Amino acid sequence: MKIKTKDVEYVAKLARLSLTDKEKEQYAGQLNAILEHMDELNKLDTSGVPPTSHAIEIKNVLREDKMEKSDAADEVIANAPQREERFFKVKKVIE
Repeated sequence: MKIKTKDVEYVAKLARLSLTDKEKEQYAGQLNAILEHMDELNKLDTSGVPPTSHAIEIKNVLREDKMEKSDAADEVIANAPQREERFFKVKKVIE
């Protein structure tokens, strides 16, 4: 597929861009170079290549999510600017 200046003008109009004739020719050339490269890639045999979503394997590095007993509640509440018993005291936000 060959991109023509007319195609660049159409897309520029849709994007509400005003381009000079030189820019239209430049963009048409750049888009054609991209499409030519894609044609080269399409010629490659990729039948034995599995689909991938990342270039390298990604592993979950997080620990297992499990419940543990914690006695830190008193330490956390001690840092509250205002508290009432074992709870944070905040301003009312619902009227």
